[in-house]
Amino acid sequence: MLVTDINNVKIYNLSGGKSVPEWLLDRKKKQASKKQPADANRRIELIQDFDMPGVATGIAISPDGQYILATGTYKPRVKCFEVSNLSLKFERCFDSEVEKFAILGEDFGKVAFLHSDRYVEIHAAPGRHYRLRIPRFGRDLVYHTPTCDLLMVGTSPDIYRLNLERGQFLLPYTTSASAIESVTVNREHQLICVGTQDGTIEAWDYRDKASCGSLDVASSLPGSKEVASITALEFKNGLTIAAGTSTGHVLLYDIRARSPLAVKDHLNQLPIKKIRFQGDQKSVYSLDAAMLKIWDETTLKQKACIESSSNFNDFAHFPGSGLFLFAQEDTKMLPYYVPNEGPAPRWCSFLDNLVEDIESETVQNLYDDYKFITKQELADLNLEHLEGTKMLRAYMHGFFIDIRLYKQAKSVSETFAFDGFRKEKIRKQIEATRPARIQLKATLPEVNRELAKQLMEEEHMKSTKRSAIAKGLLKDERFKGMFENPDFAIDKEANEYRILSAVLQRSERDKARRKEQVQLITDEGEDSDEGSTDDDLYSEKSEASEKEEDDEPEDEEMNEKPSNAASYKKAKTIVKANGSSNGSTARKETSTRPGAADASDDADGFSLDVEEGANFNIIQPSRKLQNVSLGKRVTKLDHTTTTTQFDNGIGKREITFTASGRSRGNKGEDRDRSRYQATLKKHKEERRKVIRSAKGVIRKRTTMKKF
Repeated sequence: MLVTDINNVKIYNLSGGKSVPEWLLDRKKKQASKKQPADANRRIELIQDFDMPGVATGIAISPDGQYILATGTYKPRVKCFEVSNLSLKFERCFDSEVEKFAILGEDFGKVAFLHSDRYVEIHAAPGRHYRLRIPRFGRDLVYHTPTCDLLMVGTSPDIYRLNLERGQFLLPYTTSASAIESVTVNREHQLICVGTQDGTIEAWDYRDKASCGSLDVASSLPGSKEVASITALEFKNGLTIAAGTSTGHVLLYDIRARSPLAVKDHLNQLPIKKIRFQGDQKSVYSLDAAMLKIWDETTLKQKACIESSSNFNDFAHFPGSGLFLFAQEDTKMLPYYVPNEGPAPRWCSFLDNLVEDIESETVQNLYDDYKFITKQELADLNLEHLEGTKMLRAYMHGFFIDIRLYKQAKSVSETFAFDGFRKEKIRKQIEATRPARIQLKATLPEVNRELAKQLMEEEHMKSTKRSAIAKGLLKDERFKGMFENPDFAIDKEANEYRILSAVLQRSERDKARRKEQVQLITDEGEDSDEGSTDDDLYSEKSEASEKEEDDEPEDEEMNEKPSNAASYKKAKTIVKANGSSNGSTARKETSTRPGAADASDDADGFSLDVEEGANFNIIQPSRKLQNVSLGKRVTKLDHTTTTTQFDNGIGKREITFTASGRSRGNKGEDRDRSRYQATLKKHKEERRKVIRSAKGVIRKRTTMKKF
């Protein structure tokens, strides 16, 4: 048995000392057995198997005081202990963890459990009687006796009513809050009060089924920077109610007034989990995760506090006695006995005789009414000169300071807080007027996020066609499931996706290359003939051949013989021809062999000079030659008159170039030029009727693949 003395109030830990580390327990056992063998008998276990496999989450005592019910994990379960036998009566397991539970009868025969997965289970004495589900996740529940309604609140503004007499849901009470944290019922006039997430308390009269009042609790907190939610509610009598907040404050109210009667601060900013009253001693018990505080409701002076090495989840108090039971974040549930708060219950009356015989062996001196502050907070309060004095007590990475001195220093330092408040307000106004550099206009869906992002980008493109297609895909209801249903998600590991992605990447590369060529021709050849369809045929043919070359594997190129490598080199070919002025032409053919360079045909008056490694692939000219305009190609050639005819390829084409130095009269020159222009115009019109450009087909095919 561990004894703690706080403010001359002795607190007995009845858990057999198991709350301390096991190695320390064994050592103290050995020391106690050597010095006083009778001390081993003083270690008692109040209730057998009073523990959980993992963590204890809740604990309650039946109204008749004969049974203790506790919930915990893992596996989620409930245990019922019978105090007359000081042992376990039964144990049941659940499918999910229990958030809260309420005892509906006088004993364990009727219990309602609110689970974390929105299920509510009604248990009878033999076991689970019925199981149902509520619309929203629940946080608290209470039983309203006059109407037989089970009231449940949670993450919605509604108070759900399950009538256990009819076995059906009734129309819920709808509050003005965004969510509800706690609910309680006054046992004298049956007024229903709920604590909201917005820091208010709303009261409902079950006879009118309407709200009869609202109380703003958050505005009564001194120096609170955030809106405190109401996490705990408890009635003392018909007029006094206690409200616990998420900032660690407990406020006592008379329901007829809007101002609090008293405000108690736990000084640790932890949410209040539970509040209970002890009317005979005028004591209030308020629990947070760190400790249970016992304080006087009139003077607000703290009587004692109970702490543990683990965080507290819930506690239960036997009315009229000094026995407390705690559920904590540990396997052991702790029973504590405080004789100053009342005698022991009848079923464990031996505790009074036992504590009189036990002398305090271990007394822990705890700091009371002290606040812990860090070194930075000490500098903000301008109290650095107190470091090293008795006014501060060093502890870990900070100091303990008297709460009265802290409040005085805080009030003095807050006189200069207006300058900081003004600067912060100006900074927020500047940030509000400054737009963010990257603004997300629309949220991306969960399915096919990359495709949706691409369509959103295309929606704002200059191309009206692509923009219209993107808008249709995003706004059309027929394609809505493509971004919502996971069955339509794109599988990047599938073979179809890999094949299609390769084709799309190749088409994008060809499109970018074609765009660069068009840009180069536009910049360098503005004086060229824009309406020529022959250039389009050349460019399309060359692009098709380049695409075929890209598709060929590299292994074939690496496996070719080195002797044939010279035959694939590109070189310039200079053609000089001396022919008659009647425009007759001859077909020029040659090979890439070195011996063919010396060949000549003197009979026809035709001469051909070929450089070494020349390429005569007329259908696929070099890319560098394609990017130069036709006029510039002619000026680079040194000849008087050149007539060339190509038979292979797409149709027959004949091009005649006439040098400007030929002896002609001005009239004959103009006549020949006009005749040539008329013939060329007629030729272009005929070509436009026969040949259709393949650019549109290629673009349309690419768009269909993207779709």
